[in-house]
Order: sequence, then structure tokens, then C-alpha cells
Amino acid sequence: MPKRSIRVLLLVVSLLAIGGMIKWASGRVERVDRFVPVDRPAKIFPDCNGAVIPPNIAPLNFEIREQGTAYAARISSNQGDPIEVSSRGPVILIPKGPWHDLLAGNRGGDLRIEVFIKDQAGQWIRPNAVTARIARDDIDRYLVYRQMHMGHLQVRSPTGIYCRDLTGFKESLVLSSNDCGKACVNCHTFARNHTDRMLLGLRSPQYGIATLVVEGEAVHRIDKKFGYTSWHPSGRLAAFSINDLPMFYHASRNEARDTTDLDSLLAFYKSDTRSIVTVPQVARKDRLESWPAWSGDGRYLYFCSAPKLWTDNTEYPPAQYDQVRYDLMRIAYDPNADKWGEPETVLSAKDTGKSIAMPRCSPDGRWLSFCMCDYGYFPTWQEDSDIYLMDLQASAATPLPYRRLEFNSSRSESWRTWSSNSRWLVYSSKVQNGFFTRLFISYIDPEGKAHRPIVLPQKDPAFYGSCLQNYNTAELVVEPPRVTGKRLAGAFRRPSDISLGLPTTGPTPIVRPVPQNTQNVPGRVQRD
Repeated sequence: MPKRSIRVLLLVVSLLAIGGMIKWASGRVERVDRFVPVDRPAKIFPDCNGAVIPPNIAPLNFEIREQGTAYAARISSNQGDPIEVSSRGPVILIPKGPWHDLLAGNRGGDLRIEVFIKDQAGQWIRPNAVTARIARDDIDRYLVYRQMHMGHLQVRSPTGIYCRDLTGFKESLVLSSNDCGKACVNCHTFARNHTDRMLLGLRSPQYGIATLVVEGEAVHRIDKKFGYTSWHPSGRLAAFSINDLPMFYHASRNEARDTTDLDSLLAFYKSDTRSIVTVPQVARKDRLESWPAWSGDGRYLYFCSAPKLWTDNTEYPPAQYDQVRYDLMRIAYDPNADKWGEPETVLSAKDTGKSIAMPRCSPDGRWLSFCMCDYGYFPTWQEDSDIYLMDLQASAATPLPYRRLEFNSSRSESWRTWSSNSRWLVYSSKVQNGFFTRLFISYIDPEGKAHRPIVLPQKDPAFYGSCLQNYNTAELVVEPPRVTGKRLAGAFRRPSDISLGLPTTGPTPIVRPVPQNTQNVPGRVQRD
């Protein structure tokens, strides 16, 4: 056979093979015309049965966890054509276009997922359908979060800030520690779900400790490490904590890591004057103040505060570390006059018997979410941590009513972010295996009920089974970050272009070097 003919034959065979692969990958194998219904729940993962899902969310691809020789699924609602997918394997990949058309045409309606399994005898069976509800309210399109290896301090695995387009599976890198001298890339904060103002903390043995300030398209470096930060809705003021948070380890428990805040206070960065100020009411020497969170209208700053149970920091952890419990506090603020009121207790640890952390207000001013655990400062490392919701607009209620949200598990729930329409709450949970934090999305209805959540969708539904990354510090935003990658890393590597001195009134924090084993917590400080 001539060489040209051989090449043509090989090309035809290759194209046929590629065509077969495409057919396999697309899952278009065969149509299910006859089946036997089976009265039992369908076994799929992730399971969205009973959940409320955003109408603009990525396809909820899933795996059918049953033995079979072939698989199929039919996804339908009241309006529009159903989506039919079949596959030789148990993974069902839903086409993005038809999925979004189906959800968009059925806001407020039910989504029905039927799965079919062909047994060894060649008979198709169909368990009970999985049903979810499609919300009327969109979720903000973008989610910015940190990924870090659980043992990153030991294996020196890079940490990074990533942005995910929730309408699909595209994940883009905002900033990697590899570009910043192996820095610890810390908490990031945006102003009112927009990315024109952003704060991002970093720590690097090579480039020091700094906070990056993004204002529009400009990036500035401040040679100060902001702790947990909250932007005022106006974008003119950011409250942040300064903490002394070395890590320690337990000899025997599911979560070995732990930390105690030895000393802390709240401070404020003013973007118009590029200055830092403190307020004596939230910088007391006898108290530990942290976790600032502005109300939706910017007229209250919520925060957590606990009595300091030790007189020096020579013993670590202090003998009383498991007796520290934080109250939920707030202080009034007049943004026009730049005047502060006096702190008041919103919810006392003495009344709850728990320690309160991570408050976060919904943008509409109605709700305050927060965590409670048995003791201490950092609920992510407390297995009993749960998320609660408080009604800030309850009339004549003292104390304000609050309750434990329905989605909590026996594992740690923490780190929350609200959507700009106050209808969606994204949070971190270790419910899947007790070790790794994953991101979950829950619908909060107008009455404050948290509906069954879904895990952050992935293109491969088996993704989380082999993922060794923790997901945390998630922030919902309506647009992707305006400045990323080389520009952020370049600003961190350059000398500071904003010189800030912490004020000498009240307690005076002094930044000191960060020990090697505390690079995943805010910078340590000591007060005079």
C-alpha cells in the first residue's frame, strides 16, 4: 500500500478513535425507554436532595454510587426541555448551556433529577427522584477564597487566593505564595461585595510583613499586618484586629491544632488620610478584642471581646486557655461626625456558656451570623463550632433572638460570607470527613431559615475525595478582583509606599517577628 494511502488510513482511524472518545466523554451512550421503578432514595454524590440552589449556579455534576453496567440521568422542571445524559460510567456531566436554560426558566420551581442504573441482567432500574428547589434570587457570580494544604507548614506547600466563577467551573489564580517569596497569603477583604477596594495580608521571611491595599486599579503596600478586617460600607474606613496568636498542638484529639489570643485590640485604617487610629473603647488592656464586623448601614461595629485572664505572656498556652469565652459586642459609630459611642454587650458568653467568634452582618442589615464553640478564639479548629443567626431588627427584644442554623453538623462550621442581596450564605465546613474544610452554599430565606446547602460544585464530582486542600476565608463578590498576580506580587516585593505609624494613645502594639510555626494565623503583636 502506498505511503500516502497508509497516512490517510491512519488519519481516518485516528479520527474515528477521537470520535469514540468524544462520544464516551459526552455520555451520549443510549436512551432509556423502559425501566423498573424502585422505591428507595437514589444514591448520588454530591447529594442535592432537598436543597435550594441558585438559579445561576454551575451544573451540579454528580456520581451515581450504585453498581451497574451503564448509567443515565434525566434532569427536568416544569418548563423547558429536560436534559438527558447517559454514560458507561457512574459520573454524570451535565451540559452547561441546557442546564442554565432550565434553571433560568424555572426560578422558584422544583428541579427533578431521575437516575437510571442498568443491572447485570440488562434491566434499567430507577430509584426515587432527587428533588431540589431553584431559588428566585441569584448568588453573586464570583467567590474569592484561599486554598492551603492541611500540612502546609510541614510540607511547605504553596497557599493561594483564587477566584471562582460560580456560573461554571473556571477558577483563576489571584495571588500565589510562590510569587511572594513563599509568603503566607492571609485574609483578604472587600468592601460591600465589590472589588474596587481590597485588603490582603502577607508574611514572608524575604519580604517581611505587609498589607496590600487595592484602591481601584492602584496597589499600595503598608508595612503593617492587619488581622481580621472589615470594610465600612462607605469604603473610607476599615476596622482590623491586631493579635498575638501563636499556635500549639494537642496530643490527642481529632483537630490537633489550637491557638489562644494572648493580646489583642481593634484599630482602624482611614483610606482618605491613609492613617491608622485606635479608639480607647475597643483597645482596652484588660480585654481581648477581635473579629470586627460592620453593620449593613455602617452605624455599628460588631466585635468579640473577652476578659484577659493572665497578667503576662510567659506561659504558652496559658493555664486558662480553655476558660476564655468571648462576648458579642457592638459600638455605635457616626460616619458623618466620625464619633464613637460606648461598647454594649449584644450576647454574653455567661448566658450562652459558649465562646462567640466570626460575626458577619448581612448587607440588608437584617441578620447577623456568628460562630459559637466551647472556648477560645478560632472556631475552625474547634470541632463543636456551629453557626448561628441573630435577627437584628427584632422589635423590643432584649436580648435579640438568635438560633442555631439548620445546616450545622457534628463537625466544625466557620468562615461565612453573605451575598450582596443577603439571600445566600457561603461557609466552610468539615462535615465531609472531619479534616478538610469545604465550601457550602445555603439559601437564607426572608424569615431567616437556612435551607439545605450544596457543596461548591466541581466539574468532577469525585474531586473532593482526593483534594488535600482546605478552602477558607471565602468572599462573595459581584465582579472578579481588578488587580491580580504579578501586580500584587510586585507591590509586595517593593518598599512600602504608604508609611503608617500606629498611634501612641491607648495600648501601643509593636509588631515582632513571626515564629515559623504560626504562619497561618495573623501577625503577632505585643503591647507596651
